[in-house]
Amino acid sequence: MQPRDDAGRDDPDGARGGRGPARRDDPGLLVGDLDEDALIARFLPLLPTAPTTLTGPGDDAAVLAAPDRRVVATTDMLVEGRDFRRDWSSGMDVGWKAAAQNLADVAAMGACPTALLVALGLPRDVRVGWVLDLARGLAAACEGTGAAVVGGDLSSASEVVLSVTALGDLGGVAPVLRSGARPGDRVAVAGRIGFSAAGLALLEAGLTGAGLDPHAAALVEAHRRPRPALAAGPAAARAGASALMDVSDGLLRDAGRIARASGVVLDLHGTTGALALWQDDLLARCGSLSGFCGAEDARRWVLTGGEDHALLACFPPEAALPVGFDVIGEVRAGAEAGVLVDSSPVHDLGQGWDHFAR
Repeated sequence: MQPRDDAGRDDPDGARGGRGPARRDDPGLLVGDLDEDALIARFLPLLPTAPTTLTGPGDDAAVLAAPDRRVVATTDMLVEGRDFRRDWSSGMDVGWKAAAQNLADVAAMGACPTALLVALGLPRDVRVGWVLDLARGLAAACEGTGAAVVGGDLSSASEVVLSVTALGDLGGVAPVLRSGARPGDRVAVAGRIGFSAAGLALLEAGLTGAGLDPHAAALVEAHRRPRPALAAGPAAARAGASALMDVSDGLLRDAGRIARASGVVLDLHGTTGALALWQDDLLARCGSLSGFCGAEDARRWVLTGGEDHALLACFPPEAALPVGFDVIGEVRAGAEAGVLVDSSPVHDLGQGWDHFAR
């Protein structure tokens, strides 16, 4: 997002088209009422900055300090109608989620986030206020992480498309890959799983009114604004984690990715420990919603629900688990790499989110 030097020079309010000049606080102002530079000029001041940014937005590319000389890079995309709905999520929610899912991927390599690049496609009829709230959501999710938004791109599109690239610094430690799990390791999670999926189910059922029980409303919030345990990633790397990844597509699917990359079996504890506690918590939170949630729903949300962005790790038996990690299983040898729950395969729940399967 590089505003040109003449942005808004002949029209201080940046208004274009037949509507005439519009005030900056006009709630009816649409993206189509502004030119590209005028929209960027409103958007940029709301984004976070950081001292590691040597040259930020305004040039063809950013220049960043890289103390470790190795850069962790990842990218994710949110597409309206596929990954979010504007009638369910505010601009603040969408910006928050886009940042959080990328920051979680950086943490899942054992790195600390340093920068985000944001590419945004917008229909002309989107309200400018919604776009500015998106910038505020990006900034809020980055608060306290050390990450800045250092550039990006802006385009017109038939629906809102938001692509974020995140960069991170390893701080001298080795990156933690999916391929390092070994038999005898403990499987552990930092964060909680299933809450975002339960919130999505509430949204799909239309159970989001002002009268919703606060405990159930927190599930909707978990879906709209996930809160990954970002500090747990570097902590896991320092503690000697053998494998690490972000749980974005469901526990079974993502645990399976570690299992296949490492050539092992991950045997998860489904009826004891953290997984059982999360299922009980979900049932309790939905207790006031008659007929909405049963034990099988809670089990499915925990085992296959995505977008909590918890961190899934494997640790050697001698490693001390960092604060915030809960053991949920063990790594075993097996003739075929995969995931078991209580030593048995799971066939009745599917395997989590797949963009091309629905």
